Amino acid sequence: MNWTIPPKPAELTEKRLIEAILDGVFPVNSNLPGERALAELLGVTRPTLREAMQRLARDGWLEINQGKPTRVRDYWREGNLGVLATITRYHDHLPENFICNLLFVRQLMAPTYARLAVECKVECLIPLLEELTNLPDNASAYASADWDLHYQLTVCSGNPIFTLILNGFKELYPVVGKVYFQSHQARSRSKQFYQDLLVCARTGDAQGAHAVTDQVMRDSLEIWCQVTGGQS
Repeated sequence: MNWTIPPKPAELTEKRLIEAILDGVFPVNSNLPGERALAELLGVTRPTLREAMQRLARDGWLEINQGKPTRVRDYWREGNLGVLATITRYHDHLPENFICNLLFVRQLMAPTYARLAVECKVECLIPLLEELTNLPDNASAYASADWDLHYQLTVCSGNPIFTLILNGFKELYPVVGKVYFQSHQARSRSKQFYQDLLVCARTGDAQGAHAVTDQVMRDSLEIWCQVTGGQS
């Protein structure tokens, strides 16, 4: 029997507050209503609200000072990787241009971790890339394979910070990937990338791996804009 544990009231309250912040109901640098009014607005007890707010303060969403109103932090300027990971879980409440900005950051990182992976652990990459030559031609297969490849590239790079950053996108990646890889052009471009990267791996061409990864990241951003009509 498959048991599903329902979320606790504080978890639901936390979720509703994050959605309200992301949707601009409680804008950054604004003050939340007083505890009594906010508890009534959310339909929860004050202890439940306090628990949720303490968790959000810990994670960088709120600033709580005794005797002063609770401030909504500017999560873009004051946030951290924990805030980033939380945002990626709220697929229906993403800030404007979030995915485009995310893809741009990946464009900056991926060529470097691909180069390092070929330099450090190329023997681990070759079997993985060989498997990608026979991917089923559908969005789900490509979305899953592309995540696995980038994850392994970060691991093989020898720099665990790359992996930690990438893991922050883990829940959003397949959602975006299935939209992106609905495009035949996207699948075709990634297939060519996997083949080019395999050639670089087999020849130990780390700089070549950097170059082909840099180009596919640039192309991916353009294709994403085409697929989504410029929407983030």
